[in-house]
Amino acid sequence: MLETIAIILIILWVLGLVSSHTMGGLIHILLVIAIVVILLRLIQGRRL
Repeated sequence: MLETIAIILIILWVLGLVSSHTMGGLIHILLVIAIVVILLRLIQGRRL
């Protein structure tokens, strides 16, 4: 479920860059959070 949310946030971020209509720094903060979540899931998955 977290991966799905992260992918959706990344897609929205790319669409925001393409359309040049971004919400300021908010979408970039969401992108950073999405990347951190993905990295944490990958690291935890390798430990198991």
